[in-house]
Amino acid sequence: MAAGQDTQTVWQMQESGTTAGLRGIDSVDGTVAWASGTGGTVLRTIDGGSHWTKCAVPDGDKDGATLDFRGVQAWDAQTAIVMASGPGEKSRLYKTVDGCGTWTLLYRNPDKDGFWDAVSVADRDNIVILGDPVGGRFFVSITTDGGKSWDRDMGVGLEGEDKEGAFAASNKVLLINWVDGPFAFGTGGPSGPRIFIQCDSCKSGNWTAYPMLSCPKGTAAGIFALGYRDWSRLVAVGGDYTKTNESKGTATWSADKGKHWTASKIPPHGYRSTVQWSDPLKAWFTAGTNGSDISRDDGRTWQPLDNGNWSALSLPFIVGPNGRIARLNAAALPKP
Repeated sequence: MAAGQDTQTVWQMQESGTTAGLRGIDSVDGTVAWASGTGGTVLRTIDGGSHWTKCAVPDGDKDGATLDFRGVQAWDAQTAIVMASGPGEKSRLYKTVDGCGTWTLLYRNPDKDGFWDAVSVADRDNIVILGDPVGGRFFVSITTDGGKSWDRDMGVGLEGEDKEGAFAASNKVLLINWVDGPFAFGTGGPSGPRIFIQCDSCKSGNWTAYPMLSCPKGTAAGIFALGYRDWSRLVAVGGDYTKTNESKGTATWSADKGKHWTASKIPPHGYRSTVQWSDPLKAWFTAGTNGSDISRDDGRTWQPLDNGNWSALSLPFIVGPNGRIARLNAAALPKP
């Protein structure tokens, strides 16, 4: 796909050099960014997306090309981790320190029935992985030494309901305020989605699950992404990924640290898999398979931006299927 030149286009397309389905994106500073996806794909740019370079495939001499990298987190142009999501040992975490020339396996899913959904990092030592329930409990694993050792969170309250799980859609279903807040993650399932919030700030402790009554129920429905402006103002997005154009219940907001949630009065115009607050632009952005939307009132109302097919956001970048990568053109945003 050629880079877009239309100054009226909110998302200006960039040349990714791949046709992989991209699910992970992490912008370090708007100049350096990393993307990841199917077929063992990892991409990197060091010039704001003018050029994207395909990285060496982690475990490329083995089964790396079969891995689906749903999450990527980076510190700089040289150092990043990628998380593969898949059944059992197909869920893995790799790290590079040489600009993705080589990779080291940090962690392999210890549960044959497990499936990893998201990864979050505070720094080079502190990393958290979220996975679907194993033995009836959600998998939360933490390292404080850069991946040398991992501790499984055995706190009270991580029990899942029948067929409840998290969604490995954009690496945003796990939300951690590493500065002064707790861990949180969203779920979905036949009994309805919930938000799990850890009671003991950033330490292994008890969890409380809050029902999301305004969101759709079902095995394909629930919360797909969480974001926060500060820990008092949060937004959750999702819906049913089999009902792309259904807008009811696709966004909800909280003004009390996630204890109570209110459905958006004007929701995004379809299922949404990713969400992010932009402090410079004083706005929320969300996107999914039928386009993107903006909110300037903390998720209460949303305005459509485009009708493209997207999976994940890390501003100013957005990614999607078939190698889609674009950069936000803030000048083309609708006026407040």
